[in-house]
Amino acid sequence: MQNTHEEPLVTAVAEEDKEGDRSNLTQPSSTRTARSAVYTPLATALLASTALSACGGGSGDSPSGNPGTGPATPSPTLGNYAHPTAKTDQEAARFLLQAQFSASTGEIAAVRATTFADWLDQQFATGMGQSGWDWLNQRGYADISSDTAYYDNSYPADAMIWHQLMTSTDGVRKRVALALSEICVVSLTGLDFSWRSHAMAHYWDQLATNAFGNYRKVLEDVTLNPAMGYYLNTRGNQKENAATGRLPDENYAREVLQLMSIGLAALNPDGTVRRDNSGKPIDSYTQSDVTNLARVFTGYDYDQSQNAPTVVPGTNRTVPSTTFARLPMALNESRHSTQAATFLGTTIAASTPGAAALKTALDTIFNHPNVGPFIGKQLIQRLVTSNPSPTYVARVAAAFNDNGLGVRGDLRAVVKAILLDDEARSPAGLTQQGFGKLREPMLRFVQWGRTFGLTSTFGSWKIGNLSDAGSRLGQSPLRSPSVFNFFRPGYVPPSTALAASGAVAPEFQLVNESSVGAYLNYMQSIIKDGIFVNAPDQPNNGSNGNNGRDIKPAYSVELTLAPDADALVARINLLMCAGQLSAATVKVITDALKTTNITTASTTDAKLNRIAGAVFLVMASAEYLVQK
Repeated sequence: MQNTHEEPLVTAVAEEDKEGDRSNLTQPSSTRTARSAVYTPLATALLASTALSACGGGSGDSPSGNPGTGPATPSPTLGNYAHPTAKTDQEAARFLLQAQFSASTGEIAAVRATTFADWLDQQFATGMGQSGWDWLNQRGYADISSDTAYYDNSYPADAMIWHQLMTSTDGVRKRVALALSEICVVSLTGLDFSWRSHAMAHYWDQLATNAFGNYRKVLEDVTLNPAMGYYLNTRGNQKENAATGRLPDENYAREVLQLMSIGLAALNPDGTVRRDNSGKPIDSYTQSDVTNLARVFTGYDYDQSQNAPTVVPGTNRTVPSTTFARLPMALNESRHSTQAATFLGTTIAASTPGAAALKTALDTIFNHPNVGPFIGKQLIQRLVTSNPSPTYVARVAAAFNDNGLGVRGDLRAVVKAILLDDEARSPAGLTQQGFGKLREPMLRFVQWGRTFGLTSTFGSWKIGNLSDAGSRLGQSPLRSPSVFNFFRPGYVPPSTALAASGAVAPEFQLVNESSVGAYLNYMQSIIKDGIFVNAPDQPNNGSNGNNGRDIKPAYSVELTLAPDADALVARINLLMCAGQLSAATVKVITDALKTTNITTASTTDAKLNRIAGAVFLVMASAEYLVQK
């Protein structure tokens, strides 16, 4: 059972799978030891210089926790944005790094050849490509054997999501889906049922499918998804029983309100908190709302109507087919509450059929006035800046409320409103101390991989679980330590200038002495030669003669630039930082690289050493870590 009250998060080391997740990431002792520390002191100094204030503040407006000042500003009309096009490569790269995971020279050219809005329309029209579910099956992860026990393990889902994030051609869709996965959280660490990796893959596929759809569909699919059903106890939730004292489980009812739709406090259209005459925040819902809403989410369980159980060879165990893991949970009316349910100003009459009750409940939640500013602000935080001004939030909320055609909840309109807004596109943000956000560790990692052509020779993508904050990234996609995500949207680092100003820095909840060192050490160990994988030619966590660095960067363009340290750093600065490294930081990095002489006649290994040093130092710099 997941936590059902708001509490501070701590980065947790995920439990290992039954077969063991370590074998995928364990390297031979000769390569497991730390690599040369030639750049480490400099990198540590650069990383330590990251100022918390870089993510603080808004745009001169009142902090987000203060009362609002009026109605929302209408969403800008298409084609009427202050900055409709990229005038430089740096502006194009900045846009791309907010909209998706990475920027290439080809993508920069494509953005500059059109408007931001038209480029987004092209991305909206791009197909999804291979689903996570299909990739698992293609790799053999649906095979039934007691030797591999894929049905009992979660490491296949790690490989699935890394493959999706590193290779997908629909980067904007996947970036929005990842943001949604941090709002509507299901975590692999909290799943313990047959075919959990397939269930997680389907959950991800649904988020990706709906990323350019409607938020009402997101809420419905999340509610009936079997992974969510297990994670927040909807699956098997039964109606009240006076004889036994049983009451409906309130877990999902509480979290769908608190985390996935309206939040704890009533909001103004600009996302600021509504307060009573004494200045106290007004609650958006009550315990009675949760208790009543919980009745709606009774009677649901896995849909086993298409189940074809299989006996595991050599055992007495029977496992179901994978099909149930991607079917919406089925309703058993006999287990559904027949009591009336009154919540958020709506009453569902007693004995209302379960499906009708669910529709009314989700419609009521979806149409609550909080949803636009609550969800819109969190998506701004994930894509653009931690502290959007109330007017920015208001414009995005207005787009959520009406896409211009009378449709509420259109995520295409919301994504456009976020990425095309003047607050996102204006060059003023580059010099504004309060603008931007800390890049999440998993996003830094994915950006590195996509920027420099990371490939898996055998198609394994066995990167594994990188949640360990002491030796890896301290974050891994779809592995939040709790339903409250890796960090709270309102987190303020204690005893900082941010706390004094009322600004937030959500991603800093992942930052501590261990996580900073682990990030540096992990990236230093893989940037040059890639990621060591056991048995990359087979899906299971075995070991064979193909053990090695199956997942490697290409650095094809960088190898041609390696003799010219200035040109090399300029390229990395553009692609990784949108050209935002200061002249002083560029000089520190290039001076460090020039201590070793590299020419066109130098060996490939020597050139790779310089490239790795350049990439590492950029990724350790404060001006990279804080995305503006």
